[in-house]
Amino acid sequence: MRIRIVGAGAMGRGIAQWAAVAGHTVELADVRQEAVTAAVDFVRSMLERAVAKGRMPEAGLPAALERLVPLEDPWAPGPDVALVVEAVREDLETKAEVFGRLEKVLPASTVFATNTSSLSVTRIAATLEDPTRLAGLHFFNPVPLMRIVEVVPGAATRPEITPFLTELVTGCGHRAVTVSDTPGFLVNHAGRGLVTEALALLEESVAPPAVLDRIARDVLGLRMGPFELMDLTGLDVTAAVIDSVWEGFRYEDRLRPSFLTPNRVTAGLHGRKTGRGWYAYGPGAPAPAAEAAVTGDPDRPVFVAGGDPAYAGALAAAGATVEDGPRPSARALVLVPVWGTTVASAVAEQGLPADRTFGVDPLPPAGRRRVLAVTPAAGPDAARDARAVLARAADGGEPYAVSVVRDTAGSVAQRLLASVVSVATSIAERSLAAPADIDLAVTTGLGYPVGPLAWGDRIGAGRMLELQRALHATTGDPRHRPTRWLTERAQLGLPLTWPGTSPEDCAG
Repeated sequence: MRIRIVGAGAMGRGIAQWAAVAGHTVELADVRQEAVTAAVDFVRSMLERAVAKGRMPEAGLPAALERLVPLEDPWAPGPDVALVVEAVREDLETKAEVFGRLEKVLPASTVFATNTSSLSVTRIAATLEDPTRLAGLHFFNPVPLMRIVEVVPGAATRPEITPFLTELVTGCGHRAVTVSDTPGFLVNHAGRGLVTEALALLEESVAPPAVLDRIARDVLGLRMGPFELMDLTGLDVTAAVIDSVWEGFRYEDRLRPSFLTPNRVTAGLHGRKTGRGWYAYGPGAPAPAAEAAVTGDPDRPVFVAGGDPAYAGALAAAGATVEDGPRPSARALVLVPVWGTTVASAVAEQGLPADRTFGVDPLPPAGRRRVLAVTPAAGPDAARDARAVLARAADGGEPYAVSVVRDTAGSVAQRLLASVVSVATSIAERSLAAPADIDLAVTTGLGYPVGPLAWGDRIGAGRMLELQRALHATTGDPRHRPTRWLTERAQLGLPLTWPGTSPEDCAG
C-alpha cells in the first residue's frame, strides 16, 4: 500500500517508521522541508539502533529506508496513494486546511485519517466536501513501541473504512480498537479514573503525592503512581485532557477535575520537562525523602474488628498476637478492615476505643506494602505500634513497608481502583467501545497490570458494587455512584467483561 503522511514531527516520523518497516511505501511530507529531512535521519538512526540491538535483521534496513520516500510538496498529486495519515498540530483549522488541499489533488478513493488525540473526528470531517472518507487513526508516542491504535469512525464515515484501517493496523503488528468519536476517545478517557481520584485524595489531605504513588505501585501493582505519571506526561497536558473530557461529557461527576491543577499549570510546575512538578528533577534536585523507620512495639496485641478471618490469619501467621472474642482487651490495638466506609464510622457504630482504632485495607497487596489509616482521635504511640505490627512478615520474610494515611472512605487503593473500574464501566455502558477493547486499550496504552473490567472481575462484581455503594453513601459524592453496567452484572451474576445480550441480538 502507498501511504502519505503529512506532518514530520514526533508522531509523523513514528508512524512513517512503523509503516515502512511493515512493508508499505511511505511518502513523508511537511510544509517545512527541513522537518522531512530531520525525520528521515531520525528514522534511519532508530532502525540502525534496532539492527544493533538485534531487534531487526540487517538486511531489512536498506529495504525499509527505500520504502520511505521524502516528499517535497505535501499537496503533490498521488494517484496511487491509498491512505493519507495527517499528523499536524492539534488545531481544527490547520487540520481542515490540510485535508481540504489534499482533497483537491488525491483520488476520491484515497482514505483520509487524522491522528488527532483531542479533536472531534466528525468536526474535522465536516470541513471536507466528502466527509465520508475520513476517520480517526490515533497512535500513541512512541509509535513503534506503543502497540495500540484507536480506530475512530466519525458520524459520517463510510462503514468499510473502519475494517480497512483495522486490517492495516493489525497487518503492521499493532493492536486496533474501534472507539466512538467521543471526548478522549478510549485510552485518554479511561485514564481519567486514576488521576482524577488521586487528585481528589490529595485535595482531602489523605496523603501527600509520594505516599499515594507508593500505594498505587505496591498495593495495586501499577508501574507508576498517578503523580509520577502526571510529571512524565506533563501536568499541562494532563490538565487539558482532564478538562476537555469532563466538559465533553457535559460535566459528568465521575470525571470531575481538581481545583489543584490550574495554579500549578500557571506556575509552570509541569513535571519532568520543566524540572519541577509534583516532584523535583535535575542535577540539583533533592532526593525523595526516605520513609520513616518503624519504631513501635510489634508485639502489642491486636483485635480485628468485623471478624475478617483472612486479615486476622495473615497477621497471626506473621507472629502477631491476635485476640479472639467479642471485644478488644484494654491494651489491644483495634484494626478495622474498611470497605468503602471510614474508621470513624466504625468507632461510632461499634463503640470502639477511638485512640487505638485504625483502618486497614483488606485488598491483598501486589507488593510488600500495607496501609494504616488514622483518625484525628488516634494516639500517636498506638499508631506507631500498629505500624510495627503491620510491618511483620511471615516466616522471617522481608518486612512490609507501611504507609500511614488519613482516614477516608474505603482506603486509598480502594478509591483508586473503584474509580478506574467505574470509568471503564461507564465507557462500556455507553457502548463507546467493546469490553474486550476497553481492557486491551488500557493494558497496552496505559500499562495497567490488568484491564479495568477484568480487574473488577478479580474482586467480583458484587464486591465492587458493595464498595461503590458504600463510597457513595459515606461521602454523598455522586462521583462514586455505581454505574448501571456494574449494578446489573452484580445482580445477574455476570462478569464485567461480558457484553451481554442486547435488543439487537434478539431481533429477527
